[in-house]
Amino acid sequence: MGKYFSGKVQELIDRANHGTGEDIDYILGHLDADVTLSVTRFVDYALGLVESDEGIERIEFYLFNGTQIQRNYCSLSFNRRGDWPVVKKAYEQGLIDYIQAYAR
Repeated sequence: MGKYFSGKVQELIDRANHGTGEDIDYILGHLDADVTLSVTRFVDYALGLVESDEGIERIEFYLFNGTQIQRNYCSLSFNRRGDWPVVKKAYEQGLIDYIQAYAR
């Protein structure tokens, strides 16, 4: 599927497929105060492609230590993976709200 994209989207896809901690830092680094709606969608899509243990562990790190927007997208990623225990833990710690905890 990645062959149909170019530029920034392809770079995010490539990094997600590679899935190192550095790659996840790069992907989530796009979620800042100036992020556009389209970039949030690209980041969301890329997070869904991460399969490496290292990458998933780094996403979990951001769920508990990232900015609010990073935590929200990490929560969404774990919800889509069906990894409810980690989302529940973040919710119980007050890091994400009820709506985010149950978003898919």
